[in-house]
Amino acid sequence: MLVFPNSKINLGLHVVDKRPDGFHNIETVFYPVNWNDVLEVIETRDTQTSFTITYSGIAIDGSIENNLIYKAWKIIAAEKNLPSLKLHLHKNIPMGAGLGGGSSDAAHFINLLNMQFNLSYTIRQKIEIAAKLGSDCAFFINNTPLLAKGKGDEFSQLHVDLSQYHILLVYPAIHCNTKEVYQGLTPKQPDQNLVQILSYTHPRDWKNKLVNDFELSVFEKYPIIGSLKKQLYQNDALYASLSGSGSTVFGIFEKEPALIFPDTYLTFLQKPLTKIL
Repeated sequence: MLVFPNSKINLGLHVVDKRPDGFHNIETVFYPVNWNDVLEVIETRDTQTSFTITYSGIAIDGSIENNLIYKAWKIIAAEKNLPSLKLHLHKNIPMGAGLGGGSSDAAHFINLLNMQFNLSYTIRQKIEIAAKLGSDCAFFINNTPLLAKGKGDEFSQLHVDLSQYHILLVYPAIHCNTKEVYQGLTPKQPDQNLVQILSYTHPRDWKNKLVNDFELSVFEKYPIIGSLKKQLYQNDALYASLSGSGSTVFGIFEKEPALIFPDTYLTFLQKPLTKIL
């Protein structure tokens, strides 16, 4: 069975305070976009339960034990009777980019296993499994716009529809280390209310209201990322921002932008849709 894990962007991101457990409380809106990986899962005839995964596309470093798909399999295999599985992941979504690609791969894998092998997990149970893997992983279970608080895993519904716009994402081949980026900012209570901004204003009004707190430290460390945001605005973006802790920036346009970037950059343009995903 094939699934196509998608990415997300952040519409505003406030780092509110530091928690006693060492994590930070944040406030952000996750919005799904159609920059996709490709994941294939095949049942094999091995007599002993096994899990293998191969890759293509963007190179993936690290051992299989650090892969969120593998971690999801370990959790589910401890609860359910799974057959031996052979996976192939074609990686299109860049890593360290603020797009949640790895989290999406794992969440789509959870949904796929539940459907393909009739595991009878409820949505709540799937979300609980995904939440063990990463703060934004659970978002991809339902894959609809959500307001996220706490560590990024406390969700509430929020209606945001950007389907009539062009959304251009630009990844400048820079891997942002989230831990280092956090060290470069000071948590504070937000000046603006994300829900009010996104529910009652037009994207052209977001420029000085919808803020990603990571931009200050990311743009200082990597000026080229800040210049990309300026370039998007210079080419008539209604709104432009860093996604997550970077390094991808995105712009929302009424008309399809005509921009040229270096060959080392990865770009994706989501054109107007009739519905979200």
